Amino acid sequence: MADSEHAAVKRQEILARARAAFLGLALGDALGATTEFLLPGEIRYKYKVHNKIIGGGWLNLKAGQVTDDTQMSICIARAIDQTGGWDATCIMDHFAQWLKSKPIDVGATCRRSISRYILKGEIGKDYSDWDAGNGAAMRMAPVALFALGDEALLDKLAVEQARLTHNNKLSDAACITVGRLVQQAILGADRPALHGIVRDLIAEYPKFQFNRYRGGASAYVVETLQTVFHYFFGTAHFEECLVGVVNQGGDADTTGAIVGMIAGAFYGLEGLPKKWLRKLDPEVRREIDALVVRLVDLSPLGQQLKAA
Repeated sequence: MADSEHAAVKRQEILARARAAFLGLALGDALGATTEFLLPGEIRYKYKVHNKIIGGGWLNLKAGQVTDDTQMSICIARAIDQTGGWDATCIMDHFAQWLKSKPIDVGATCRRSISRYILKGEIGKDYSDWDAGNGAAMRMAPVALFALGDEALLDKLAVEQARLTHNNKLSDAACITVGRLVQQAILGADRPALHGIVRDLIAEYPKFQFNRYRGGASAYVVETLQTVFHYFFGTAHFEECLVGVVNQGGDADTTGAIVGMIAGAFYGLEGLPKKWLRKLDPEVRREIDALVVRLVDLSPLGQQLKAA
């Protein structure tokens, strides 16, 4: 096979896993929104096992409708597409436009930062012990795709992206780790290699240890990632992983979104349940498909493949 043919094949493989990562985020969001803020016992009483995209929940969503996890990720992807690169002001402009549209759900920390940008033009914020939520980690899919092929760039942009709304060392570390997991899974890493990335996080921040998982699934980024890691490494396929996570309740749309992007990248498009994809908002699905191609082609790896 000629180098150009090999590059074309590799590009298609990368694009497929990248699509699965971004669509996995949206599926986890749509599935988990139904059980957000419920306790596991309440979920068992109401659904036995919640495994269908049916909408409802405290937001009274339509089946397949997504929330801020997917919408803010799409905002970042749109900004990258618009500028052909990384521009924090453009990202904040898209966040502001989104907030002004009165979305169905907005995290309090995100709302404060975006409102400050709208009112004062300020980007970023000072460090805060109260910023250790999961609202930045949920937006890592487009960052991971845009930085494919350059881990140093990923680490840099992960923190820049996080600090648009969240400035906390645990949030920073979570964003870097989620981004690395998504990237390496897209590039074909096996489960032990991905576990090594998580071990590096735990070595620096032991709070993320998940060997004795106790079932907490709040918006605190440590509990969020403990839930994500427990089910990603303890299950055998995408659906089992996602169902396990969202049946923990708590901040289920975000835990679902984060594990969805990692598991999507790992299991690929063929691993995404077709019954869920059929339920997903078709406009969201179409935009994700288009933006993923743009993000990957703009990435360092995408540039290398196009030049081959």
